[in-house]
Amino acid sequence: MFTSTLLKRVAAVALMLHSLMIIQIPQAQASMIGTQEILAEHQQQVDREQLLGMLDDQEVQKKLESMGVDRAQVEKRINSLTPAELAQFNQQLDSAPAGAGVVGIIVLFLVIFIITDMLCATNIFNFVNCVNR
Repeated sequence: MFTSTLLKRVAAVALMLHSLMIIQIPQAQASMIGTQEILAEHQQQVDREQLLGMLDDQEVQKKLESMGVDRAQVEKRINSLTPAELAQFNQQLDSAPAGAGVVGIIVLFLVIFIITDMLCATNIFNFVNCVNR
């Protein structure tokens, strides 16, 4: 009799533990990835590489040096752009006149850096104060 009630209790505890383990297992979520999402992701990578490639231009490097901005900081900021910021930046770049693209790019980068400094996201320029402090 003792073993029968003991076995019933052990079986009940095992059943309860087993039920708890089954409930806690996360279910896998799978779905199809559309062509548009893949193309958008690929386009973002191409846009980033294009912007990073523009930093190799001698005029851009001279302009950045004259303004006291390090190339590594610019590369870090380009790599941290969100897809929306990257799309907006490339849209502005596409609408710029052909000859004014380099200077426009530099000015746009500086504006983005100043805005992110003001929002306390970066600390590139010492003369820009954070608005949250």
